[in-house]
Amino acid sequence: MKSDKEKIDKKTSAEAAMKVKPVFEREYDTLNKKLADKVAIVTGGDSGIGRAICIAFAREGARVGIVYIDDDADAKETKKLVEEKGSEALLINADISIEKNCRKVIRQVIDKWKQLDILVNNAAFQFPADIEKIEEKNLLKTFRTNIFSQLFLVQAALPHLKEGSSIINTTSSTAYTGNPFLLDYSSSKGAIVSFTRSLSGMLNSKKIRVNAVAPGPIWTPLIASTFPDETLDTFGKDTPMQRAGQPAEVAPAYVFLASDDASYITGQVLHVNGGTIVNG
Repeated sequence: MKSDKEKIDKKTSAEAAMKVKPVFEREYDTLNKKLADKVAIVTGGDSGIGRAICIAFAREGARVGIVYIDDDADAKETKKLVEEKGSEALLINADISIEKNCRKVIRQVIDKWKQLDILVNNAAFQFPADIEKIEEKNLLKTFRTNIFSQLFLVQAALPHLKEGSSIINTTSSTAYTGNPFLLDYSSSKGAIVSFTRSLSGMLNSKKIRVNAVAPGPIWTPLIASTFPDETLDTFGKDTPMQRAGQPAEVAPAYVFLASDDASYITGQVLHVNGGTIVNG
């Protein structure tokens, strides 16, 4: 004979007996794409991870504002790739380390498409050096590009974001593991983690989600242009997967966080790093 406690447990664990039923399936539109009718801004969108994000967003139906600095050839190629996916792209050449330029970026996108749903703060700068060789101008450029721009862009974007909008910031595995040759870069990426967590709490009442992606060693032009040639052959070999990742392997994380699939996720960091286990 079962005890009263066992009877109670059986009753409360049966879904059929629940007055308020769990939602086990949402509407799933097989005809529309995950980001259909959305407008996104991707900084550093001309190459590397940024280009992969732009292409992945376009495949899911989003129109994309591609923000870049100076590299017109790469930016035009990304625009072409986005348009080949059947979407629209807007090229915006801007130094987003300067506040007024961030306001101009948002204004151009709003002027063109009259809306903004997704902001991806992805642009970054790094200058590998021992601490004794870190120059003030490079330190300022690193922080202004990597973290100041994120704050400036969010400030400018907020009046146009609405319930269901998504902000995604690119941090780095170096924020968690450190890197002895990227001291200032790693520090700026750590600031992005704190920024993401704090901003998510601030925007919860507006129902705007804020998350981040922390890529590990990903093969991009930034790596090829700033790391010593003798280190490139072994780049990423120290991960559990023993290889560097590709931008196309990171971009799906941004699609997930931008879409309704991640509707119950905010203030979090997704780690796309080849298997390295980190806390946080």
